[in-house]
Amino acid sequence: MSKILFVMTGADHWTLADGSKHTTGFWAEEAVTPYQAFTAVGHEIVVATPGGVVPPLDQGSLAPQFNGGKEGARKVADALASISEIQHPVKLEDVDLDDYAAVFYPGGHGPMEDLAVDAVSGKLLIDVLASGRPLGVVCHAPAALLAATKADGNNAFAGYRLTGFSNAEEIQGGLAAGAKWLLQDRLIEIGADYQEGEPWAPNVVVDRNLVTGQNPASAGPAAAEMLKKLT
Repeated sequence: MSKILFVMTGADHWTLADGSKHTTGFWAEEAVTPYQAFTAVGHEIVVATPGGVVPPLDQGSLAPQFNGGKEGARKVADALASISEIQHPVKLEDVDLDDYAAVFYPGGHGPMEDLAVDAVSGKLLIDVLASGRPLGVVCHAPAALLAATKADGNNAFAGYRLTGFSNAEEIQGGLAAGAKWLLQDRLIEIGADYQEGEPWAPNVVVDRNLVTGQNPASAGPAAAEMLKKLT
């Protein structure tokens, strides 16, 4: 089996249009479910963040209403606590793509703050896309794609069929009105062929080596699609 790189946010907030900071980080389910899917078949996970900071958890992602009740929330929390790799990330700046068979970006609102404007992550995404290695990006993590600007000024993901957290979901989640920008809008602006599914239902889009999931419920199915490409 081989190594899979998890690129995770280092941001513990998302700056809103009025300058206030919405406390956030990564979304538990979007890290735990793919981690379990990949490690269950023997893959090794390495976590990388900008600067090598420990990725902050969005504590809201452990709420019972997002995990099918108290028991589900407890299981996700316990699983998360057992993932030592999250507590010992490497610096994104030091990553050598040749060491990895695939790359996966979990979401949460954190990537809207840091990975959306991170040039190191942007170059890595360009390189992964060109390499043909499976690339999985889920929920708000497609914000990282916005930084994948090529030398000619075009975005590397222009023309790709993909998905990500929808405007409808952001509105229903209550943060759209205060946001500086919405992910769906920006993905369309860079020239991506955005594919919107029903709010909160699993929606996975595969185009070449790119696998994207719309929301937390899409994390597991996206991981399954990546495993198909790794076999």
